Amino acid sequence: MPRKMVVIFGASNVLWMVFAVSQAFKIDIFPESKIIAQIGDSISLTCSTTGCESPSFSWRTQIDSPLNGKVRNEGTKSTLTMDPVSLGNEHYYLCTVICESQKLEKGIPVEIYSFSKDPEIHLSGPLEVGKPVTVTCLVPDVYPFERLEIELLKGNRSLKTQNFLEVSEMKSQETKSLEVTFTPIDEDIGKALVCQATLHINEIDSQPQVRETTKKLQVYISPKDTVISVNPSTSLQEGDSVTMTCTSEGLPAPQIFWSKKLDSGNLQLLSENATLTLIAMRMEDSGIYVCEGVNPVGKDRKEVKLIVQAFLRDPEIEMSGLLVSGNPVTVSCKVPDVYPFDRLEIELLKGESIMKNKIFLEDVSKKSLETKSLEMTFIPTTEDTGKVLVCLAKLPIDEMEFEPKQRQSTQILYVNVAPGDTTISVSPSSILEEGRSVNMTCSSDGLPAPKILWSRLLSNGDLQPLSENTTLTLTSTKMEDSGIYVCEGINQVGISRKEVELIIQVAPKDIRLTAFPSESVKEGDTVIISCTCGNVPQTLIILKKKAGSGYIVLKSTDGAYTIHRAQLEDAGVYECESKNEVGLQLRSITLDVKGRESNKHYFSPELLVLYCASSLIIPAIGMIIYFARKANMKGSYSLVEAQKSKV
Repeated sequence: MPRKMVVIFGASNVLWMVFAVSQAFKIDIFPESKIIAQIGDSISLTCSTTGCESPSFSWRTQIDSPLNGKVRNEGTKSTLTMDPVSLGNEHYYLCTVICESQKLEKGIPVEIYSFSKDPEIHLSGPLEVGKPVTVTCLVPDVYPFERLEIELLKGNRSLKTQNFLEVSEMKSQETKSLEVTFTPIDEDIGKALVCQATLHINEIDSQPQVRETTKKLQVYISPKDTVISVNPSTSLQEGDSVTMTCTSEGLPAPQIFWSKKLDSGNLQLLSENATLTLIAMRMEDSGIYVCEGVNPVGKDRKEVKLIVQAFLRDPEIEMSGLLVSGNPVTVSCKVPDVYPFDRLEIELLKGESIMKNKIFLEDVSKKSLETKSLEMTFIPTTEDTGKVLVCLAKLPIDEMEFEPKQRQSTQILYVNVAPGDTTISVSPSSILEEGRSVNMTCSSDGLPAPKILWSRLLSNGDLQPLSENTTLTLTSTKMEDSGIYVCEGINQVGISRKEVELIIQVAPKDIRLTAFPSESVKEGDTVIISCTCGNVPQTLIILKKKAGSGYIVLKSTDGAYTIHRAQLEDAGVYECESKNEVGLQLRSITLDVKGRESNKHYFSPELLVLYCASSLIIPAIGMIIYFARKANMKGSYSLVEAQKSKV
């Protein structure tokens, strides 16, 4: 690469050091001003004198570093050549001239920079619409980098600017970079990225060095919206032809690949054209066909399933029993007279859902027609009603093209529902007065609709049938009609039962108010006043005693009030009030309490008990005192040795 000569920048900065100078002897340096040189260039410094015939030249740096150059002296001139220029040439150079007893010195600064390469633009990956990408603007081998500025633009818009203001302690060329992350959009297509690097060589009077690199944006769009069209249909008969066309959007336009999915899950490549045509199709051509749209940033795939149908003898569908919602049932799909059955496949479907399939892979040791079957147990629901149960049998027979290869049988499902949610409504109420009419209406859910049966629960637990109508009506009810009535919803798959208790109320009657042992007692006797109502057990009974102008309510238990040791003041009128929601009835009696004739003939039972107790206690006390005295005299006393008491 040809070396460049020095470009002179800035104003001169000359250091004069003169020792014993005469008017005729002087020194000059060319160039006269500061030199700015790029690494790799070639520069020369020339020192010349006038007024001295035989001058003596010498070169040095201000800090006595190596010159890193070659010196050539010719008469009154001395040239210092630096070829090539390196970082070691960045100094203040001094030329010293001695002429006899005189010495002159003159200097010139040399500044070095490195900015020889254009910036580089690097992308973290392909530019894809909607996916973030990082752009790196890289400026290699820069010196001094503290004067570097990098700007990244997209079109006319600045994305980022960065200045590198840090000062390095060592002189070295470095690579600096600027990174920006952005998300490409459709509008970026056709725009350009510009990486512009500016190096300010001299901060005062020098024009900055500018380098830039432009990269046109190649924005990609990953394949999407892949669509397959099939003509005439995805369901075909053996011998038919089919044409499948695939399209996919993207930038650049995706390339189309057609494949077939194998049983292993791998793809078998069929074509690289947008249109795939299959002719004279056979049953083994059934399967999943895959179209892929591919470009440099991605791929998009779409699948289509082709079914090539053949026919067998129709299968037979059998059920283990009625279909009842919630109850398991076993479905059997039988295929009669099959040969060779090692190629047979049976599939059981409910609607479009596959319930179970089976492939008969066992070896056939002898040639014979056999019946093969597939069984499946499932729990039907009401949602299954109206769905179609399909038994599909397939038999690929390559050598016998005229034989049918696929047949199916169907059966519409009707799911029964056992009676449930049985409810009873009673009008006007389940509690009513004797003589009124009542309607009891029963409803029950189920499929088929349950039949209603009304019965009455007898005391022995049996049911007495009453009606098969939805509504049971009782007119002019009597108390005997009270009881538990049962409604049953019945259909062919079950029964549901509901009970209601009917209470017929009547006004209280047949009230009995009695005093036991008698309505006339003596003072000190115990008297029980009892009130009962013979016809209605659920009757409120209140016992009262007349006092002055009103009544005192007595604390009774089950309609009975007990007077212990009757006194004269207990005599009087006692009343029983029996009532319910229908009515009330009153009864009263008069209790007569008679006083004792004389207290001298009155012998209390308590006195009898006290008399008996004293006759036993007094002898016992005497014996205790006797034994205690004997024990005191002997110091001890033994009941064994004791003689019989003479007391």
